Amino acid sequence: MSFTGPARVARQPLAPLHVAAVAPETFETGTKPDYPTGTVAFATGSWTLADALVGTDAADHKNGAQAVRLQQAGTLTMNFYLPNGAATVTVQHATYGTDGSSSWELWAQAQSCDCAKWTKVGATVLTTSPVLQAASFVVNIPGPVKFEIRKTSGGRARLDIDDFTATDFGVAPPALDNSNLALGNPSGAQTDVSMPNNYLLLKPQYAVSYSRDQGKPNWVSWHLDLSDRGGIDRQDDFRADPTLPAEWYHVTEFSYSGSGFDRGHNCPSADRTSSVENNSATFLMTNMMPQAPQNNQQTWANLENYTRTFLAGGNEVYVVCGSYGVGGTGSAGGLTTTLDQGRVTVPSRCWKVVVILPVGDNDVARVNAGTRIIAIDTPNINSINTDWGVYRTTVDAIEAATGLDLLSNLPLEVQAAVEAKIDAGPVN
Repeated sequence: MSFTGPARVARQPLAPLHVAAVAPETFETGTKPDYPTGTVAFATGSWTLADALVGTDAADHKNGAQAVRLQQAGTLTMNFYLPNGAATVTVQHATYGTDGSSSWELWAQAQSCDCAKWTKVGATVLTTSPVLQAASFVVNIPGPVKFEIRKTSGGRARLDIDDFTATDFGVAPPALDNSNLALGNPSGAQTDVSMPNNYLLLKPQYAVSYSRDQGKPNWVSWHLDLSDRGGIDRQDDFRADPTLPAEWYHVTEFSYSGSGFDRGHNCPSADRTSSVENNSATFLMTNMMPQAPQNNQQTWANLENYTRTFLAGGNEVYVVCGSYGVGGTGSAGGLTTTLDQGRVTVPSRCWKVVVILPVGDNDVARVNAGTRIIAIDTPNINSINTDWGVYRTTVDAIEAATGLDLLSNLPLEVQAAVEAKIDAGPVN
């Protein structure tokens, strides 16, 4: 069993146990409006909520109408066993309203354990965002098992839990092959006009978290393999993105004119040369950031070219990149903070994470502690070193600088291993 963490003192059963259908549990049925301990009949069976309630407020961050809200040292406990064991568990989580951060843990109890012992699964999760994020745990328990979620810090800060999903033991997690969001949604972006600075644009060629007020992406994510490469010429049809809400300002092909900054692709044109449509999509201005010419045409181009060399060797690649901060130095010299009468923010840093995998099925499940991951964080200046290798850093460092949760669809123990490492591989 892939358990970590100390055992907890056994509890007396709260109610007679029965075998129930396997999750997912969306917590959309049942009611409990207050925090004292009580049981709720959800779709999968009976659960006990202690220092927890079923939240339906606007401030409860949830998919659908309800989520479980925990406070203090609240717990959410199954009163039944999943009959087919569990391979993985995924839980959606967010802070309640504008409350502060909380940490929480997943614990498991196997029916085969006569002592009714609870054992911690995976790492403690720290919830910092009011946007629902997915936390994934590798469980690998072959027989009947039940689970408990325990809020372990944060005091009066409240925590929303939603969409508890378990896969049967021996069943691989749902494959996200060749998906532009296979590695996760780093900011929990949604296609919702009430989230103008974390607005999700899902295109066949890439996914974007767009910031209306900055006029550029927070991040862009895409998958790349040989099928994305062909003989199509660069279209050079820079243009406004018509899929943005009509009432928002649309950055145009002229917004960077005379600024000394390139219209810097996040998802490169050369990564989408299989058709005119695919290449043309990379020239939408929602895929652009103001980038110092030397950074765009040399440093980043060198990494982009190097990334594509992996494809001929039987590999596929996942990439997520973006920018942050305010103020860069382009070819005109001097620090520039905005373009287009303040409508486009010039970032101070540009970052990228590249994940290299041999071609195969269920890509995310094949990422492990030995997978090569390249992360760079570069200054947005025209005097930048053209050797991208000197700007290598950790995924952890990029997350700390941006507040994003990168590679969030990977199991937590894999994230911990790969996100702390600085790549030391070749650079050409």
